[in-house]
Amino acid sequence: MTIGQSLLPEFEQEMQNTRKLLERCPDDRWNWKPHEKSGTVGWLAGHVANMVSWLPYTLKTEELDYAPVDGPSFEPPKITNRRELLGEFDKNVAEARTALAGVSDAEMMKNWKLLAGGQEIFTMPRVACIRGMVLNHHIHHRAQLTVYYRLLGIPVPGMYGPSADEAQPNAAAAN
Repeated sequence: MTIGQSLLPEFEQEMQNTRKLLERCPDDRWNWKPHEKSGTVGWLAGHVANMVSWLPYTLKTEELDYAPVDGPSFEPPKITNRRELLGEFDKNVAEARTALAGVSDAEMMKNWKLLAGGQEIFTMPRVACIRGMVLNHHIHHRAQLTVYYRLLGIPVPGMYGPSADEAQPNAAAAN
């Protein structure tokens, strides 16, 4: 079993959890944000959906300069509603799954570099980038989205067991 194949069960679980959350993204509150410095619900949900595309990109390239001095900055896809959000997410998950399943250990161990304006942000093996800057980062933003939902009164789905919105009435007494 390769490193990529060994990551697939965790990837599948996290993507199932993410999809449950994205399915609840409210079209009617797409532009709501909890603070002036925060992104909107739609922006954050789109970021969560798009981050999955970073996995195959990391495996296919050696670096990314997301704000090159001599060219346009990275622009994520413009997503304006839940239907587009789920379509983008599903496409990205399928591509990432295929990339993980087929990558060799040698390719996973090659260094990958992130730059901004030509300045190096980090260089690390692709496997470390996928774990840290893709999967862990993805889970971090997914958790932020659960807080947005809580503030909006949207029931939060359970990720690793029932959420407070899904808990059984006698579950607390049993613990």
